[in-house]
Amino acid sequence: MSGLPVEEALELRASSLRDVKARMRALFTQERVAASAGQLLGGLPGEEGRKTGWMPAEAAGNKAPWRQQAILGRGQWDADVLRGTFREYALETLADPDAVLVIDW
Repeated sequence: MSGLPVEEALELRASSLRDVKARMRALFTQERVAASAGQLLGGLPGEEGRKTGWMPAEAAGNKAPWRQQAILGRGQWDADVLRGTFREYALETLADPDAVLVIDW
């Protein structure tokens, strides 16, 4: 088993996050809402053990979590389509029989 240098691993993570954000863009009718959803997604793997709406909002540079809470609570998007989008991405990305997905939040 071999590991990647830290710099390569971080670039791979950033590249993967950009790809997932681009794929989920179609779920949202407005660019600003899609951008807020992307910021929410980007803020999830933070260092905090427990997350509230404030942590991803602060990680995204927002003063308050209202935009991201609106997406989760009042936004009109299809959770089934989002799940399918992530599933498709995971299947494509992990198509290598030696691939391993590790999620450590």
